[in-house]
Amino acid sequence: MCGVEIPGDSGPDGHSDADVPAHALIDALLGALALGDIGQHFPDNDEKWRGADSIEMLKAVHAIVSDHGYALSNADITIVLESPHLSSYIGEMRARIAGAVCTDISNISVKATTEEKMGFTGDGTGITSMAAVLIEKK
Repeated sequence: MCGVEIPGDSGPDGHSDADVPAHALIDALLGALALGDIGQHFPDNDEKWRGADSIEMLKAVHAIVSDHGYALSNADITIVLESPHLSSYIGEMRARIAGAVCTDISNISVKATTEEKMGFTGDGTGITSMAAVLIEKK
């Protein structure tokens, strides 16, 4: 998650590496410029993206944002899952994301929460993530 390997018995399964919070950030960056979504840029029916590293995908999207004349001002990522607890990984997650988008770690927020055993995240069968970004014209 956020480019950090989290030990556990299971994890998300997807066409790429299924880094859900990194994908949410990618979508937020693309959405801020009305450039579509992750599926348009990295389609899951293209074998080129099978097992792709989401941090590399994030770097590619950061380049697109930069090519459009914008820079990331800050990002806020929320990860929703019941377990494992992520508090000991948050600093490393923030650093990985900051490095990928060429900004200071102080501009990246990552937090985790649970849904108190409700829904697919609460019963442990899934994970969800949301991200909000502020971009500014360079």
